Amino acid sequence: MGDPKKQRKKYETPRFPWRTDVLQEELKLLGQYGLRNKRELWRHKTMLSKFRGIARSLIGKTLEERRKMAEELLARLKKLGMIHETAVLDDVLDLTIEDVLERRLQTIVFRKGLAKSIYQARQLITHRHVAIGKQRVTVPSYLVTREDENQITYTPQSSLANPNHPLRQTIAAVATVETQTEENK
Repeated sequence: MGDPKKQRKKYETPRFPWRTDVLQEELKLLGQYGLRNKRELWRHKTMLSKFRGIARSLIGKTLEERRKMAEELLARLKKLGMIHETAVLDDVLDLTIEDVLERRLQTIVFRKGLAKSIYQARQLITHRHVAIGKQRVTVPSYLVTREDENQITYTPQSSLANPNHPLRQTIAAVATVETQTEENK
């Protein structure tokens, strides 16, 4: 059978880790998206960097050489919901780290109103209260596809599936207060 493969690093660290502007930007993103540590941020930055690197290399090739690979890259990014349906290869170069972080399960659970805060969204996911379709997902950094986005709910086995659960009632109360304050503005 053999030994299991050696785990490899899935991220690259910043070139200048102690620059104040880099540190401030990273801390802002960590708080805004409820990331556990900077490794999570670096992993998504590395993934984005790879997508953009592929796009740059494809732009340098002739039209016949790049057609198939460009279609595959665009199809993958469209499926993930990072770019719009009519996007071209140049749009891949315009992607930002926020575009990637917005597609995380943790962020979408919070944006859909299933949790009061981004941190509570992470807790609900790790405590097995969230499912996509009928599949329970326990990874907050799971990248949600456009198809799966509408299927995110509480798991049927979870106590949160009951609409009378105190947490769900407080989330509903917070949502109504927010809508009233927006209407008054």
